[in-house]
Amino acid sequence: MAKIGKRTRAAREAFEGKLNVTVEEAVALVKNNANAKFDETVEIAMNLGVDPRHADQMVRGKVALPNGTGKEVRVAVFARGEKADEAKAAGADVVGAEDLMETVQGGKIDFDRCIATPDMMPIVGRLGKVLGPRNLMPNPKVGTVTMDVKEAVEAAKGGEVQFKAEKAGVVHAGIGKASFDEAKLVENVRAFVDAVSKAKPTGAKGTYMTKIAISSTMGPGVTIEVDNALGN
Repeated sequence: MAKIGKRTRAAREAFEGKLNVTVEEAVALVKNNANAKFDETVEIAMNLGVDPRHADQMVRGKVALPNGTGKEVRVAVFARGEKADEAKAAGADVVGAEDLMETVQGGKIDFDRCIATPDMMPIVGRLGKVLGPRNLMPNPKVGTVTMDVKEAVEAAKGGEVQFKAEKAGVVHAGIGKASFDEAKLVENVRAFVDAVSKAKPTGAKGTYMTKIAISSTMGPGVTIEVDNALGN
């Protein structure tokens, strides 16, 4: 059996017996036990009572976190002409059309968000098997297929987070850094939970949110009382 390090043991002891706490308590626990040598990401995971294999139970959306994510987001834009120039002016890191498609097909994906103008979708569509599994495929439902390239790029750079339920009905995302003030992390947690709540699909049956937990990159997780996270 692998030996448990002192830091890991101390973190587990600090979290022991802490179940379904308030958002404030959870944030304090995670923040105070994020002792890695780098600025850990604070992550949220939500178990939802949905089966995403059914179209009417898919949960998908986006949220502009009030305090950003603390992460530098690299943005790629598929566009031509004026829209390509607009993307570059807005701060996009990679802009192109067929040339960008060939780069991605070649296995080079050095971006975190992908945006496309509608006329580029026949090209982008060929990359479904590459971008899809990485949750990078542009989609009009979350504003990444759009003619308003400037707004989309600025939103991505400004801390907008996309979310999508995985096969088991789990939604997860990074919602800040351990170095953030506790109050800012609390605001981000509540904003994310609120966005997922509002994205409840028509086909959801029974309890929609069954479990919410937050953790740092290297630390254990702590569950949050659902009603508290919703502000009830």
